[in-house]
Amino acid sequence: MSETPLLDRIDSQIVHALQRDARLPLRDLAETVGVAASTCSERIRRLQARGVIAGFHAEVDLTALGRSVEALVFAQVRPLSRDLIERFHHDALAMPEVMAVFVLAGGDDFLLHVGVGDVQQLHSFLVDRLSSRKEVVQFRSSIVFTHGRKPALENLRPPAN
Repeated sequence: MSETPLLDRIDSQIVHALQRDARLPLRDLAETVGVAASTCSERIRRLQARGVIAGFHAEVDLTALGRSVEALVFAQVRPLSRDLIERFHHDALAMPEVMAVFVLAGGDDFLLHVGVGDVQQLHSFLVDRLSSRKEVVQFRSSIVFTHGRKPALENLRPPAN
């Protein structure tokens, strides 16, 4: 079990602000958290070096990209082995329809977050790309009507036991 790095108040404020707007100018960010721009810059660099800040990302509108249908696809693969899990994980991420891959414990081995243009493209993905793989022994899919995501984690400290 890895230990969650502890953040002081300023680091927490920096991370929170950057989660809400990663393009916030350094001068504005420093003013928001009450430190000099050079201090803020150094803290961001340290947060990146510690792995707290793993990257900066743009949020895109899937409909504007022609991916108006999203689905969650649960898949089981066999024979279950570390090599097969790693290979399927890699191969699934290489599929253009797949936006995210989760390796699971429990009844299903994988959860794929898929984005396609329409239901027919989803059907083609399931039949032509997924069920044609010999290691996939079972899958089930659910179309996503809507979803929400927190723009920022509010409490950056690990929950108390």
